[in-house]
Amino acid sequence: MKQDSQVIIVGGGPVGAAMAVALGLRGISCALIERHLLPQHIPKGQNLSQRSMENLYFWEVSDEVRAARVLPPDFPIGGITAYGDLSSDHWFAPAGRESVAPFYSQKNERLPQYLTEEVLRRKLTSLPSVTTMFGWTAESVEQDDSGVRIAISKDGEPQVTLTADYVVGCDGAHSLVRKQFGIKHSGTDFEQKVALVVFRSNELRGHLRRFPDRTTYRVLHPKLKGVWQFFGRIDAEVGWFFHAPVPDDTTPDNFDFHGLMERASGFTFDCEFDYIGFWALRVSVADTYRRGRAFLAGDSAHSHPPYGAFGLNSGLDDVANLAWKLSAALDGWGGEILLDSYSEKRRPIFWETGEKVIAGGIKEDGSFLVNNSPERDLGTFLEGWKQLEERESIKYTAYEPHYDGSNVVLGAPLQTTGVDALHSKRAQPGHHLAPQVLSSGKNIYEELGTGFTLMPFDSDETTIESFRKASQSTGVPLKIIEDTLEGGREGYESRLVLVRPDQYVAWAGNSQPDDMTALLHKVTGRKEN
Repeated sequence: MKQDSQVIIVGGGPVGAAMAVALGLRGISCALIERHLLPQHIPKGQNLSQRSMENLYFWEVSDEVRAARVLPPDFPIGGITAYGDLSSDHWFAPAGRESVAPFYSQKNERLPQYLTEEVLRRKLTSLPSVTTMFGWTAESVEQDDSGVRIAISKDGEPQVTLTADYVVGCDGAHSLVRKQFGIKHSGTDFEQKVALVVFRSNELRGHLRRFPDRTTYRVLHPKLKGVWQFFGRIDAEVGWFFHAPVPDDTTPDNFDFHGLMERASGFTFDCEFDYIGFWALRVSVADTYRRGRAFLAGDSAHSHPPYGAFGLNSGLDDVANLAWKLSAALDGWGGEILLDSYSEKRRPIFWETGEKVIAGGIKEDGSFLVNNSPERDLGTFLEGWKQLEERESIKYTAYEPHYDGSNVVLGAPLQTTGVDALHSKRAQPGHHLAPQVLSSGKNIYEELGTGFTLMPFDSDETTIESFRKASQSTGVPLKIIEDTLEGGREGYESRLVLVRPDQYVAWAGNSQPDDMTALLHKVTGRKEN
């Protein structure tokens, strides 16, 4: 039966909009359902990692995203950590994402999430295979062997049912798609209400000149058990936001938020509120990211406190991983094993991010505060404070999401997917490809194909032709970039590197594999005949 679209995306925030862009650029017909007519102007999801900017580059909007930023282009992106309040003598400015810059082809960026979403929405208007349905709400989702059916409604309009081959739920932490298919979620719950205050102040930036310029200022207060109070810049002048734990019965009208912010900062300053909201301090990860023809991405699959800017970045990497796999399946060269690999490998990455990095970090901070006090023992406190700084300074260098052990890459045996790894220039199966400059002077990222890319360095024509024939016989799209193994490219430590459409290494070696057809079947999740 012919479907209305190949893919329906429920939820058109930045992750849903990115999914529609990524699929639309591949010619996949999709419908994007989003109840809000305009992006919600709440400054969250601001820190876009180098990896996210790579994704946005391949979605043809990286320049537009950089042009939308509201901070000066050279403003340092990073954080300050202080003990007690921001007037404290005890503070440090740990290394941020700049520490891993050599391993990515793009610089990181900072701007409010709604500006990134606006850029993605504008891109959608140029993609003829994408139908946007802003102002519509998904009411129910069903599936069977023939496809999916989504009932949608809009004020003043009769209910409509759309059909597709697949549905992707990008509809947030309270996801209808996740609930309709009975997918449970779990994770650490700190049972703590947290306030988000968006405000303007002419005076706060003056008080913070005691620190080097940064975008985030967090406070570890001994009474808060490791839960942060933190201020963040929206712009370089008067725009700010503030997060802090509050009592469960707090409402926008019954609490002195200005007083709380002055206590957390240690200064008095003027303040004009733009928004006050609340969120729950918990980590929540779906038990699976796939149920038949339904997939989850972004906050519908995983949600967590806004610590370390992992949320939106993880959601955009969900898109990068899933979009090409859906496209491959719909175009006939990707198999069910490939689709299964999305949940099997993306879920462990966020589970470790949420539980080890975020929840684990809160618990470690809480333990430090219980066991250390400058009033009680200054020497012991300073020693522990130094260890805390060292932990924060290596946070990003030791965080490298990878798909070791995936059944659609050919790597070393007995490896497992996760985030604990050091960045490397070596071409490792299951790991992100590090950038290198080609003999032409271009970065390899400027030349990578939209399908698989083979990089044969100093390889003979027979080997190259064998790959080309295997690509033709299997229908797997393959771009070949020939070059020499010098000028930095020797850092890949392999003469043959096969790269996936999401810029992760699928296979690497120094001689051609025994069966190239079997190799391509493996990395596209197709069973041998």
